[in-house]
Amino acid sequence: MDEIIISKAITESYLNDLLESMEVDVAIVGAGPSGMTAAYYLAKSKVKVVIFERKLSVGGGMWGGGMMFNRIVVQTEGKSILDELDITTKEYQKDYYIADAVEATSTICSQTIKAGAKIFNLVSIEDVMIREGGKVTGLVLNWSAVSMANLHVDPLAIKAKLVIDATGHDAEVCHIVARKAGAGLEIRGEKSMWAEVGEKEIMENTRQVYPGILVTGMAANAVYGSPRMGPIFGGMLLSGKKVAELAIDLLRTM
Repeated sequence: MDEIIISKAITESYLNDLLESMEVDVAIVGAGPSGMTAAYYLAKSKVKVVIFERKLSVGGGMWGGGMMFNRIVVQTEGKSILDELDITTKEYQKDYYIADAVEATSTICSQTIKAGAKIFNLVSIEDVMIREGGKVTGLVLNWSAVSMANLHVDPLAIKAKLVIDATGHDAEVCHIVARKAGAGLEIRGEKSMWAEVGEKEIMENTRQVYPGILVTGMAANAVYGSPRMGPIFGGMLLSGKKVAELAIDLLRTM
Protein backbone atom coordinates (compact mmCIF):
# COMPACT_ATOMS: atom_id res chain seq x y z
CA MET A 1 0.00 0.00 0.00
CA ASP A 2 1.45 3.36 -1.09
CA GLU A 3 1.02 6.14 1.49
CA ILE A 4 1.78 8.81 -1.12
CA ILE A 5 -1.08 7.66 -3.34
CA ILE A 6 -3.41 7.78 -0.33
CA SER A 7 -2.22 11.27 0.59
CA LYS A 8 -2.52 12.55 -2.98
CA ALA A 9 -6.01 11.08 -3.37
CA ILE A 10 -7.26 12.84 -0.24
CA THR A 11 -5.58 16.16 -1.02
CA GLU A 12 -6.52 16.30 -4.69
CA SER A 13 -10.16 15.31 -4.22
CA TYR A 14 -10.64 17.71 -1.30
CA LEU A 15 -9.05 20.65 -3.09
CA ASN A 16 -11.09 20.00 -6.22
CA ASP A 17 -14.29 20.16 -4.17
CA LEU A 18 -13.12 23.30 -2.35
CA LEU A 19 -12.21 25.07 -5.60
CA GLU A 20 -15.59 24.13 -7.05
CA SER A 21 -17.27 25.59 -3.95
CA MET A 22 -15.59 29.00 -4.08
CA GLU A 23 -18.43 30.42 -6.17
CA VAL A 24 -21.88 29.14 -5.21
CA ASP A 25 -25.51 30.14 -5.27
CA VAL A 26 -26.02 29.63 -1.54
CA ALA A 27 -23.50 29.24 1.28
CA ILE A 28 -24.86 27.90 4.57
CA VAL A 29 -22.99 28.39 7.83
CA GLY A 30 -23.74 25.60 10.28
CA ALA A 31 -24.53 21.94 9.62
CA GLY A 32 -27.18 21.50 12.28
CA PRO A 33 -30.64 20.14 11.44
CA SER A 34 -31.89 23.42 9.95
CA GLY A 35 -28.78 24.03 7.87
CA MET A 36 -28.66 20.50 6.49
CA THR A 37 -32.39 20.45 5.78
CA ALA A 38 -32.05 23.74 3.90
CA ALA A 39 -29.14 22.34 1.89
CA TYR A 40 -31.10 19.17 1.13
CA TYR A 41 -34.03 21.06 -0.40
CA LEU A 42 -31.77 23.52 -2.22
CA ALA A 43 -29.69 20.74 -3.73
CA LYS A 44 -32.85 18.87 -4.74
CA SER A 45 -33.85 22.00 -6.66
CA LYS A 46 -30.45 22.00 -8.45
CA VAL A 47 -29.16 25.02 -6.53
CA LYS A 48 -25.38 25.03 -6.05
CA VAL A 49 -25.07 24.94 -2.26
CA VAL A 50 -22.27 24.43 0.25
CA ILE A 51 -22.26 24.15 4.05
CA PHE A 52 -19.37 25.23 6.30
CA GLU A 53 -19.36 23.66 9.77
CA ARG A 54 -16.87 24.76 12.41
CA LYS A 55 -16.97 21.52 14.41
CA LEU A 56 -15.64 18.08 13.55
CA SER A 57 -19.12 16.53 13.54
CA VAL A 58 -22.25 17.76 11.80
CA GLY A 59 -25.71 17.68 13.31
CA GLY A 60 -25.52 20.42 15.92
CA GLY A 61 -27.43 19.55 19.08
CA MET A 62 -29.57 16.88 17.45
CA TRP A 63 -27.12 14.04 18.22
CA GLY A 64 -27.60 14.39 21.97
CA GLY A 65 -31.40 14.51 22.00
CA GLY A 66 -32.53 15.74 25.40
CA MET A 67 -29.83 15.76 28.10
CA MET A 68 -27.90 13.00 26.27
CA PHE A 69 -30.96 10.75 25.96
CA ASN A 70 -30.52 10.29 22.22
CA ARG A 71 -34.15 10.70 21.26
CA ILE A 72 -35.83 13.70 19.68
CA VAL A 73 -39.45 14.78 19.45
CA VAL A 74 -41.19 16.19 16.39
CA GLN A 75 -44.75 17.30 15.93
CA THR A 76 -46.98 16.17 13.05
CA GLU A 77 -45.83 18.89 10.63
CA GLY A 78 -42.14 18.16 11.18
CA LYS A 79 -42.72 14.42 10.88
CA SER A 80 -43.50 14.90 7.19
CA ILE A 81 -39.85 15.80 6.56
CA LEU A 82 -38.60 12.79 8.49
CA ASP A 83 -41.00 10.62 6.48
CA GLU A 84 -39.63 12.03 3.23
CA LEU A 85 -36.09 11.18 4.35
CA ASP A 86 -37.17 7.66 5.43
CA ILE A 87 -36.37 8.26 9.11
CA THR A 88 -38.24 6.00 11.54
CA THR A 89 -40.72 7.66 13.88
CA LYS A 90 -43.04 6.30 16.57
CA GLU A 91 -46.14 8.06 17.81
CA TYR A 92 -45.86 8.92 21.50
CA GLN A 93 -49.25 10.57 21.78
CA LYS A 94 -51.43 12.57 19.44
CA ASP A 95 -49.33 15.04 17.39
CA TYR A 96 -46.03 14.05 19.09
CA TYR A 97 -43.56 11.59 17.56
CA ILE A 98 -40.28 10.13 18.80
CA ALA A 99 -37.25 9.56 16.55
CA ASP A 100 -33.80 8.16 17.26
CA ALA A 101 -31.45 11.14 17.32
CA VAL A 102 -28.54 9.19 15.82
CA GLU A 103 -30.63 7.80 12.97
CA ALA A 104 -32.18 11.19 12.28
CA THR A 105 -28.90 13.11 12.24
CA SER A 106 -26.93 10.60 10.19
CA THR A 107 -29.74 10.14 7.67
CA ILE A 108 -30.28 13.87 7.17
CA CYS A 109 -26.53 14.27 6.59
CA SER A 110 -26.38 11.36 4.14
CA GLN A 111 -29.45 12.48 2.18
CA THR A 112 -28.17 16.05 2.02
CA ILE A 113 -24.87 14.95 0.48
CA LYS A 114 -26.57 12.52 -1.88
CA ALA A 115 -28.84 15.35 -3.05
CA GLY A 116 -25.72 17.22 -4.20
CA ALA A 117 -24.77 19.56 -1.35
CA LYS A 118 -21.15 19.88 -0.25
CA ILE A 119 -20.25 19.96 3.44
CA PHE A 120 -16.88 21.18 4.73
CA ASN A 121 -16.35 20.58 8.43
CA LEU A 122 -13.67 22.12 10.67
CA VAL A 123 -14.07 25.44 8.84
CA SER A 124 -15.01 28.65 10.67
CA ILE A 125 -16.34 31.97 9.40
CA GLU A 126 -14.12 34.92 10.28
CA ASP A 127 -15.88 37.62 8.32
CA VAL A 128 -18.31 38.37 5.50
CA MET A 129 -17.80 40.28 2.27
CA ILE A 130 -20.06 43.32 1.89
CA ARG A 131 -20.05 45.08 -1.45
CA GLU A 132 -22.00 47.66 -3.44
CA GLY A 133 -25.32 48.62 -1.94
CA GLY A 134 -24.43 47.00 1.38
CA LYS A 135 -25.18 43.46 0.22
CA VAL A 136 -23.38 40.45 1.64
CA THR A 137 -21.72 38.69 -1.29
CA GLY A 138 -19.56 36.03 0.33
CA LEU A 139 -17.81 34.56 3.35
CA VAL A 140 -14.29 34.70 4.75
CA LEU A 141 -13.06 31.29 5.90
CA ASN A 142 -10.36 29.84 8.08
CA TRP A 143 -9.65 26.49 9.70
CA SER A 144 -11.34 26.14 13.08
CA ALA A 145 -8.03 24.96 14.51
CA VAL A 146 -6.48 28.33 13.65
CA SER A 147 -8.88 30.24 15.88
CA MET A 148 -8.71 27.58 18.61
CA ALA A 149 -4.90 27.89 18.67
CA ASN A 150 -5.13 31.71 18.58
CA LEU A 151 -2.86 31.85 15.54
CA HIS A 152 -2.66 34.80 13.17
CA VAL A 153 -3.22 33.13 9.81
CA ASP A 154 -4.86 35.10 7.03
CA PRO A 155 -8.12 33.59 5.71
CA LEU A 156 -9.51 32.82 2.26
CA ALA A 157 -12.85 33.86 0.77
CA ILE A 158 -15.71 32.36 -1.19
CA LYS A 159 -18.41 34.10 -3.22
CA ALA A 160 -22.11 33.40 -2.70
CA LYS A 161 -25.27 34.98 -4.06
CA LEU A 162 -26.96 34.31 -0.71
CA VAL A 163 -25.75 33.31 2.76
CA ILE A 164 -27.86 31.41 5.30
CA ASP A 165 -26.99 31.76 8.98
CA ALA A 166 -27.75 28.35 10.52
CA THR A 167 -25.30 28.69 13.41
CA GLY A 168 -27.88 28.11 16.14
CA HIS A 169 -28.17 29.99 19.42
CA ASP A 170 -25.20 32.28 18.73
CA ALA A 171 -26.33 33.57 15.31
CA GLU A 172 -22.64 33.99 14.52
CA VAL A 173 -22.92 35.33 10.96
CA CYS A 174 -25.55 37.87 11.93
CA HIS A 175 -23.34 39.11 14.77
CA ILE A 176 -20.49 39.62 12.28
CA VAL A 177 -22.78 41.54 9.92
CA ALA A 178 -24.12 43.67 12.78
CA ARG A 179 -20.55 44.61 13.79
CA LYS A 180 -19.23 45.23 10.29
CA ALA A 181 -22.24 46.82 8.61
CA GLY A 182 -23.43 48.97 11.49
CA ALA A 183 -27.09 49.98 11.27
CA GLY A 184 -29.55 47.65 9.67
CA LEU A 185 -29.40 44.48 11.76
CA GLU A 186 -30.39 44.21 15.42
CA ILE A 187 -29.90 40.93 17.29
CA ARG A 188 -32.20 40.68 20.28
CA GLY A 189 -30.98 37.34 21.66
CA GLU A 190 -33.06 34.27 22.42
CA LYS A 191 -35.41 34.10 25.39
CA SER A 192 -35.72 31.29 27.93
CA MET A 193 -37.18 27.93 26.94
CA TRP A 194 -40.83 27.87 25.90
CA ALA A 195 -41.31 25.13 23.32
CA GLU A 196 -44.84 26.02 22.24
CA VAL A 197 -44.03 29.64 21.48
CA GLY A 198 -40.54 28.95 20.13
CA GLU A 199 -41.82 26.34 17.67
CA LYS A 200 -44.45 28.73 16.35
CA GLU A 201 -42.23 31.79 16.09
CA ILE A 202 -39.29 30.05 14.45
CA MET A 203 -41.27 29.85 11.22
CA GLU A 204 -42.24 33.53 11.42
CA ASN A 205 -38.61 34.47 12.09
CA THR A 206 -37.18 32.46 9.17
CA ARG A 207 -36.55 35.18 6.61
CA GLN A 208 -34.03 37.51 4.98
CA VAL A 209 -32.67 39.76 7.75
CA TYR A 210 -30.14 41.79 5.77
CA PRO A 211 -29.40 42.03 2.03
CA GLY A 212 -27.89 38.66 1.13
CA ILE A 213 -28.38 37.10 4.59
CA LEU A 214 -31.18 34.73 5.62
CA VAL A 215 -31.65 33.05 8.99
CA THR A 216 -32.95 29.62 9.91
CA GLY A 217 -33.31 27.47 13.00
CA MET A 218 -32.30 28.84 16.38
CA ALA A 219 -30.33 31.63 14.68
CA ALA A 220 -33.70 33.01 13.55
CA ASN A 221 -35.12 32.96 17.07
CA ALA A 222 -31.92 34.49 18.45
CA VAL A 223 -32.10 37.40 16.01
CA TYR A 224 -35.73 38.18 16.76
CA GLY A 225 -35.76 37.50 20.51
CA SER A 226 -37.95 34.39 20.55
CA PRO A 227 -37.70 31.50 23.03
CA ARG A 228 -35.57 28.39 22.66
CA MET A 229 -37.40 25.07 22.34
CA GLY A 230 -35.22 22.30 23.72
CA PRO A 231 -35.15 18.82 22.11
CA ILE A 232 -38.21 19.21 19.89
CA PHE A 233 -36.93 19.53 16.34
CA GLY A 234 -39.93 19.80 14.03
CA GLY A 235 -39.65 23.57 13.87
CA MET A 236 -35.95 23.32 13.08
CA LEU A 237 -36.62 21.04 10.11
CA LEU A 238 -39.54 23.12 8.85
CA SER A 239 -37.47 26.29 9.19
CA GLY A 240 -34.74 24.71 7.05
CA LYS A 241 -37.26 23.83 4.36
CA LYS A 242 -38.80 27.32 4.47
CA VAL A 243 -35.46 29.13 4.18
CA ALA A 244 -34.60 26.97 1.15
CA GLU A 245 -37.86 28.02 -0.50
CA LEU A 246 -37.17 31.67 0.30
CA ALA A 247 -33.65 31.41 -1.11
CA ILE A 248 -34.93 29.83 -4.33
CA ASP A 249 -37.44 32.68 -4.75
CA LEU A 250 -34.69 35.28 -4.20
CA LEU A 251 -32.32 33.59 -6.64
CA ARG A 252 -34.98 33.82 -9.34
CA THR A 253 -34.89 37.62 -9.04
CA MET A 254 -31.11 37.88 -9.41
